[in-house]
Amino acid sequence: MSRAPLRLDSDDFELFGLPRQFAQGAELIDRRRRELLAEVHPDRFASAGGAAQRLASQWASRVNEAHRRLKDPIQRAMQLCLLGGVPVDTERNTAMPAAFLTEQMQWHEALDEAQDDASLNPLAIEVKAAEQKRLAQLQDLLDAQGDLAAAAQAIRALLFVRRIAEHIAQKQRAVAEQRQ
Repeated sequence: MSRAPLRLDSDDFELFGLPRQFAQGAELIDRRRRELLAEVHPDRFASAGGAAQRLASQWASRVNEAHRRLKDPIQRAMQLCLLGGVPVDTERNTAMPAAFLTEQMQWHEALDEAQDDASLNPLAIEVKAAEQKRLAQLQDLLDAQGDLAAAAQAIRALLFVRRIAEHIAQKQRAVAEQRQ
């Protein structure tokens, strides 16, 4: 594969030679990471001196960071919004529709009440399904509609959903530890 030389000012998509779109194959992202790391790995520059090895190490870090962002669908969506000039602004813009807030409260209440796998597992499944549905909506907003403002709102909602999913997983681990 012939490609342009690596540039420090490349965005993650350009660095990996991927189209700027939400839908990306995980296998392709992983393969591009391996190919890029093979190009910039510090061991390839062992005879070139310390400066070349340090630069190669910086490039390897850059590739790994880009890989982390591209693999995570929320981070990938955030990158697309930023590249389109629409910051997601998670720190200052936390307004959510009432129905979404109600759903969040219900999940939190269910989590507070859950004490065992019988109550935690269905909740985890419900939240995971909600996350998958929202990811599909996000893909439509970004790739089909090009509505970056709505996508930014969807990303903020997904961050809330991801957070509750993490809390559920933590409680599931705690319940499992108690059984042991």
